[in-house]
Amino acid sequence: MKITELLDAATAPLISFEIIPPMRGSSAAQLMAVVEELMPFDPPFIDVTSHSAEAQYEELPDGTWRRRVKRKRPGTIGICAAIKSRFGVETVPHVLCHGFTRSETEDALIELNYLGINNVMALHGDDTGFQKTLPPGTAVNRSAIELVHQISSMNRGRYLEDLMDAVPTSFCIGVAGYPEKHYRAPNLTWDIQYLKRKVDAGAAYITTQMFFDNAYFTRFVERCRAAGITVPIVPGLKIFTSKRQLEVLPRRFHIEIPEELAGEVEEARPEHVKDVGIRWAIRQCEELFEYGAPCIHFYIMQSAKIVRQVVIRLRKTG
Repeated sequence: MKITELLDAATAPLISFEIIPPMRGSSAAQLMAVVEELMPFDPPFIDVTSHSAEAQYEELPDGTWRRRVKRKRPGTIGICAAIKSRFGVETVPHVLCHGFTRSETEDALIELNYLGINNVMALHGDDTGFQKTLPPGTAVNRSAIELVHQISSMNRGRYLEDLMDAVPTSFCIGVAGYPEKHYRAPNLTWDIQYLKRKVDAGAAYITTQMFFDNAYFTRFVERCRAAGITVPIVPGLKIFTSKRQLEVLPRRFHIEIPEELAGEVEEARPEHVKDVGIRWAIRQCEELFEYGAPCIHFYIMQSAKIVRQVVIRLRKTG
C-alpha cells in the first residue's frame, strides 16, 4: 500500500520508524533484529535512509593531503526489499539528489519498482564533500523539486529515454519538511513556499525534521495549510539519550532544544538522561496525537530499546 493509503485507512494513531543501513561490509543481521523488535507495534511503514559517497582527506607523511572517497552505508534497496519480504511491512527507501546522476536515479527507481516497493522519500541529501567528475552534459537533479519531477514523470510513463511500451510506475512520493525552517532557507515563509513547489511537483506527503518543541510543529502545519499545502504532514521525533546530544543535535540538524528539556538533561546523571528523553518523547506524542497528527515517525539508529519503552508506555496510557 501507499503511505497515503495507510494514513487514510488508519483507525488508531500510527507510529512508524526510520533506520539506517549498516556500515559497508557489516552484516545486516543486527538491523533485521532491530526490525523484528519493532514488529509487535505494527508499524505502517519503515523508512531506510540512503547515503551518497563521502570525501575524506588524510595527511600523508610528506605533509601533502590525499582525498579518499568512501561509501559508508550502501544497501538501502536490498534492505528495503528484505524487510518487506520477511515482515510484510511497507518500506520507504530514501532517494537522493546529491551524489547521483539522473540515470542512476532512474535505474534505482526501476529496480524498486520491480521489487514492488511503492513508496520513496525524495531528498536532496547532505553535502558530504563528494563531487563526481561527470562528462559534459550529464544530467543531475540539483534540488529535491527536480527529483520529485523525475519520479512523477516515471509515474506517467516518461523515462529519460523513449521506451516502447514503457510502463508507468506508481510511487507515492514523500518529501521533507522543516518546522524550524531548513538551515539554508532565509526564513520560514520562503521555506514553506519551496515545500509547496515540491508538493505541486508530485509529493503526496511530508515527514518533518525532528523537533523537541511541539509549538514549532503546530505553527508549521498551520502555515503550510494557509499556503495551500493539503497533503498529510507526519511529525518526526527523536528520543534524547545522552548529554552529548545537547551539542550534537543543534549543530548537526540545526534545531533548538527547549530550555526545560536542556535543563533536565544537564541536571540528570548520565545514566538517567534516557529517562528524561523517554518522558519528554511521551509527552510530545500525547500532545501531537491530541492535535491530530496522523502518525508519529521515530528516528532511531540501530537499536530499538529506547523507542520500545516509549511506544509501550503510549499504548498503556492510550
